[in-house]
Amino acid sequence: MPRAQILVIDDEPLMRDFLEETLFRAGYELITAADGNAGLDEIKNNAFDLIVTDLKMPGIDGLELLSNVKRIQPDTSVVIMTAYASVETAVQALKAGAADYIMKPFTPDEIEHVVRKALYERKLENENRYLRSEIEQSFNFQEMVGSSQAMLAIYDQIKKISQSKASVLIRGESGTGKELIARAIHYASPRKDKPFIKINCAALAPTLLESELFGHEKGSFTHAINKKIGRFELADEGTLLLDEIGEMDPGLQSKLLRVLQEKEFERVGGTKPIKVDARIISTTNRDLETAIEQQRFREDLYFRLNVIPIKITPLRDRKEDIPALAQHFLKKHALENNDQMKKLDPEALALLMRHNWPGNVRELENCIERAVVLCPGESITPEYFAFPLQKTRPQSSDGVFLPESATIGEAERLMILHTLKRTNNNKTRTAEILDISVRTLRNKLKEYRENGLAEAVSSDEG
Repeated sequence: MPRAQILVIDDEPLMRDFLEETLFRAGYELITAADGNAGLDEIKNNAFDLIVTDLKMPGIDGLELLSNVKRIQPDTSVVIMTAYASVETAVQALKAGAADYIMKPFTPDEIEHVVRKALYERKLENENRYLRSEIEQSFNFQEMVGSSQAMLAIYDQIKKISQSKASVLIRGESGTGKELIARAIHYASPRKDKPFIKINCAALAPTLLESELFGHEKGSFTHAINKKIGRFELADEGTLLLDEIGEMDPGLQSKLLRVLQEKEFERVGGTKPIKVDARIISTTNRDLETAIEQQRFREDLYFRLNVIPIKITPLRDRKEDIPALAQHFLKKHALENNDQMKKLDPEALALLMRHNWPGNVRELENCIERAVVLCPGESITPEYFAFPLQKTRPQSSDGVFLPESATIGEAERLMILHTLKRTNNNKTRTAEILDISVRTLRNKLKEYRENGLAEAVSSDEG
């Protein structure tokens, strides 16, 4: 665990010495200040995890100092000490944003308890602030769907490895559910009540990724106006998911290797090592062995990450899971929209079974959602899955009529115009449903108008 930085402010030398000795013995880093003005100077120049300040001091008192802390370092917790405690004083301090208060005199055990509690609550606040959606997501194994031999083997593997601390490398094509497997491992492990933190290594430039992973100190670079807690620190005692690890810059790979070897790191611009205990799960759709041969990925890092390998089978090789997955997504869409659950026509299911699914489970979910939106009835028929070269049968006037002789271009045009009609000419919504950009949609509509194929289509910006 990293040593918390604490600022102690009190105009009584004996109290400062007592707190410095007590809290240093408890494992904290200490800086002391003799009054509110000196304390304010420290706050302006250094980042702290906690400030312990006296209430009554010459110059700036504790409440005024608290107000300045909330302006300069809003993430820093403050504990107020007072020999004049009353209910009114306590309420005033807490309303002003203090984490807690303590009455003088107090014992070493009492101040240690208050400090430990304030730091723990601050850690929880930071986790929620930075990645609330990640750490609040509970995992239910019902989210994992499929009874093929390939999936049964993965379920068994999750049960075996979840109790371990060993690094896991999950490999599979895009859309196969690698993050879902990572979450399953975390929530089946003893770390399930600790943070599950993820970061996409392909989404950020190397310098930004380094700051996101390790955090940075105040003033370490332009715009670093406050100390930042990195993903490694947030994942302490929990799990860190390194998504698309194969895209990480080689220079950053060496820094990651050091963390895996030594279980410590420094923030960007910092010099103090921070200990961390986080289980590392990585995912990739790349051929890392080839990347190693091409010197784009470090071999020593690969061995550190690939202690436990998991390979996810693409959907085209486990098509027996498609009926259950389709049913799962139909139910999910109905629950999310508080709507009646639709059914798949047998011919529609047969069509899904024939498709090759290059986008895997993600593509299947998108297709089901699109079909549910487009289909006006209770039963989804084949024409709502506009795969290339598919043959379809006529549909009622509420649906899309795709003749068997239709070319891919004709099928595309009919689907676009039908969706546009159902959304009342809302181009943004139409583009979302069809999974294309608004710009692409406008270009298609312009082409149709110029060729006399969509005279009734409005050219406005709806």
